[in-house]
Amino acid sequence: MSLFHLFLKSVFVDNMIFAYFLGMCSYLAVSKTVKTSAGLGLAVTFVLVVTVPVNYLINKYLLAPGALAWISPRLATLDLSFLTYILFIAIIAAIVQILEMVIETFTPSLYSALGIFLPLIAVNCAILGCSLFMQERGFANVGEAAVFGLGSGLGWLLAIVAIAAIREKLRYSKIPKGLQGIGISFIITGLMGIAFMAFMGIKL
Repeated sequence: MSLFHLFLKSVFVDNMIFAYFLGMCSYLAVSKTVKTSAGLGLAVTFVLVVTVPVNYLINKYLLAPGALAWISPRLATLDLSFLTYILFIAIIAAIVQILEMVIETFTPSLYSALGIFLPLIAVNCAILGCSLFMQERGFANVGEAAVFGLGSGLGWLLAIVAIAAIREKLRYSKIPKGLQGIGISFIITGLMGIAFMAFMGIKL
């Protein structure tokens, strides 16, 4: 599979929200305005672009069975894969902490708008899920891992901006009281997920 096909597949076919419903907490909580949603979506994309390649290298040269053979042939039988979750989450948390400090310094208004959901990117299941998918699919090189991270991030950005735009328009609609707020958001997310299933027919 070419890098372009991998990119398209990660954005549309394997969309983290509409295909796997990962990262739903931030997706539903922050998607009240397009501006805030776009800010969080870009932050998630940045974290994925950085963490997925880094975790790929850690997995290839440290965690995978036989990965330590480059240090010494005696370590070829050592398997550190049980450390996968700890190291992956540590890398994600470090990158999120750096991102949080940058946003607070240069765009304090966005930092205030995102609130608690900015540091919670570290426990966003879409972020960890992307690294675990990378490990499971066994990409050939770090370039494929980076493209997969970029595509997954942009797919998540597309999803949250789309739902935010719809929710802004819904303010002017007459919605039954029992469905107002999170209720109608769940329904729209489900319909959008069904719509994105159409992309599964694309041969990549």
